[in-house]
Amino acid sequence: MAHEHWEGVWLKCQEPEKSFLQALIQMAAAFHHLQRNNSRGAVSLLKAALRKLEPYPALFESVEVASLREEAKAWLEVLKAPNSAIHLPLPQIRLTSLSIEA
Repeated sequence: MAHEHWEGVWLKCQEPEKSFLQALIQMAAAFHHLQRNNSRGAVSLLKAALRKLEPYPALFESVEVASLREEAKAWLEVLKAPNSAIHLPLPQIRLTSLSIEA
């Protein structure tokens, strides 16, 4: 699985990138659990990922963190609702390139 590869990278990182990457790994693992019909595991990992992402600004290392958090929160609401049908796209990691003007 992808998150296993990324754990090797995560273990070599320093803060604040280390916790950020761990949150992304947890989010990926959450959706792996969901694919295996383990919604409890998905909810647990999404909550953990959101806790880790909370202190980060809206944009970190060119990643649009604010939109990622909002998408993960929407998934949590759906997963917590009993018998809810899932009609959401998977959260997307969106990159923003910053232009530096001279």
